[in-house]
Amino acid sequence: MKTVHAICEEVRSGVTTCEAEVNRLLDEVKGNAHLNAFLEVWAEEALQEARRIDAKVKAGTAGRLAGAVLGLKDNICVQNHRVSASSRILEGFVSQYAATVVERLLAEDAILLGRLSCDEFAMGSSNENSAYGPVRNPIDPERVPGGSSGGSAAAVAAGLVHAALGTDTGGSIRQPASFTGTVGLKPTYGRVSRHGIIAYGSSFDQVGPITHTVADAALLLELMAGADAYDTTASKRAVAPYSQHLHLSGKRRFAVLKECIESPGLNPAVKASVERVIDLLRQQGHEVSFVEFPYLKYLVPTYYVLTTAEASSNLGRYSGVHYGYRSPHATDLESTYKQSRSKGFGTEVKRRIMLGTFVLSAGYYDAYYAKGQKVRRVIRDHTNSLFESFDAILTPTTPGPAFKFGQKGADPIQMYLEDIFTVQANICGIPAISVPCGKTEEGLPMGVQLMTKAFEEEQLLALAHHLETLLATAS
Repeated sequence: MKTVHAICEEVRSGVTTCEAEVNRLLDEVKGNAHLNAFLEVWAEEALQEARRIDAKVKAGTAGRLAGAVLGLKDNICVQNHRVSASSRILEGFVSQYAATVVERLLAEDAILLGRLSCDEFAMGSSNENSAYGPVRNPIDPERVPGGSSGGSAAAVAAGLVHAALGTDTGGSIRQPASFTGTVGLKPTYGRVSRHGIIAYGSSFDQVGPITHTVADAALLLELMAGADAYDTTASKRAVAPYSQHLHLSGKRRFAVLKECIESPGLNPAVKASVERVIDLLRQQGHEVSFVEFPYLKYLVPTYYVLTTAEASSNLGRYSGVHYGYRSPHATDLESTYKQSRSKGFGTEVKRRIMLGTFVLSAGYYDAYYAKGQKVRRVIRDHTNSLFESFDAILTPTTPGPAFKFGQKGADPIQMYLEDIFTVQANICGIPAISVPCGKTEEGLPMGVQLMTKAFEEEQLLALAHHLETLLATAS
């Protein structure tokens, strides 16, 4: 598998060309069609871009991503291209503008290969909720790749692209990264613009990369991050040269959440892999302490109360009136709304819209939504208090490795609990990363998660790179 850094160096040095690499990857996509990772491949456009960038390479004017071929989760807009959030409700919709992250990567001569499948409107933990069929895990096609950015993770893990973009509302980058043995980064809320991203939970959503290495994640974040006039929630803080500051000097203090490690639902292999990480860090002289986090059981309920409320509001615009799917059986305005939304949305999306509408309804708003916001503040305050004594929080990324198709879909609660270790970062708005930390006896990847204070991506990436190196040396 070629990393972004490796392919860009090969193109710069003349070992290969952008056009040759795009052709190679198009063959890989055809050979792995059974994974169902791509909803649409922009083959001719990618080849045209490759030839244009090859000319820039020869002229010495190419950007930092010349040679890198990327895939985009199907909720990230590209001008004059279809985008559907893997939902029938947006069938045939063509975006009139590009997401800010897309424009910034294109400005550095990245090549976009196509749209990658995801759980419908980014709602899911397995990629079984796409209206266009499930994505398969390239490690074991009988298992899920994780969600909601499952297509992005599967494409990177299978070597169909050098890296991919996903979105993370409650773990939707980190969980599939853990399931596929890739690196998944969720930046601080506001570190990366959300302009041009189809919204699920507006106060939780964040764009991030899925890559083979921490160094690649650092480079992509460096190029995407920063203020944006189109997104008032995007921070105006200066963006550090993350890719140049990956060397870790000195010792660090890690907090391991005791409730996570002692959770009865934690897979023994995952627990053993995290304990191995702890041992490796201690051998390097780092301080690793077990701390209490009494709010673990409140994380998932708080997350789903608040995100479903935001989803209910955000998805109200998909009515069948202005764009997207419109039921042919509609006879008036009311039936247009009912028929189009009933047929256009999938089961999980409708479930979350109804939950969100309920928690926002008169008589229940204070009991659920308002209380959820108060609990969110308590969780955020307690998490931030840990950073007064520690540099990072360490947990498993997921309770277990990738599960088989259909194993958890019948019980929504069981599926929601897949997010138990990842939602904390979104609730608090802090950055988090999943790094591969080993495999089960069946060869299934597992991930370890690191979290730091808001806007401390520089330290987070250096810690993750350090851990990645330790694990590579120890294996």
